[in-house]
Amino acid sequence: QVQLLESGGGLVQAGESLRLSCAASGLAFSDYAMGWFRQAPGKDREFVMSIDGSGAGTYYARSVKGRFSISRDNAKNTVYLQMNGLKPEDTAVYSCAASQADAQAMGVIGGDYWGQGTQVTVSS
Repeated sequence: QVQLLESGGGLVQAGESLRLSCAASGLAFSDYAMGWFRQAPGKDREFVMSIDGSGAGTYYARSVKGRFSISRDNAKNTVYLQMNGLKPEDTAVYSCAASQADAQAMGVIGGDYWGQGTQVTVSS
C-alpha cells in the first residue's frame, strides 16, 4: 500500500521560510517522479513543483520561481519543498504526489498517488 505523508506545514509571517517533507512508503521511490501541489480555499488545486526520479530534473509553476525549490533523498524515500520568501497568497494545503509519468507531465496530469496534505498559512 502506497503512503505519502507530508509534514512541516505551519503558520508563518510573510517573508519567512518553511520546508515541507513528504515521506513515501510502499513504492519503488526512485522510479517515481514526485510533485507538490497546493489548494487554497475556494480554488482549484494547482501544480507547484515536480522532480524526476533521479533528482536531476525539476519543474516549477511561474508563481514560485526563484522562491521555492524541490529536492529528494532517494535513500530516505523523501521529497522536500523549500519555500522562501513566503507570501500570503501562498496560503494553502500543500500535498505531495507520486507519478510514474515524467516530472514535466505532472503539472498537467497530476499524480498516481496523493498524500493528505499539510496546511501552510502565511500572515501579512
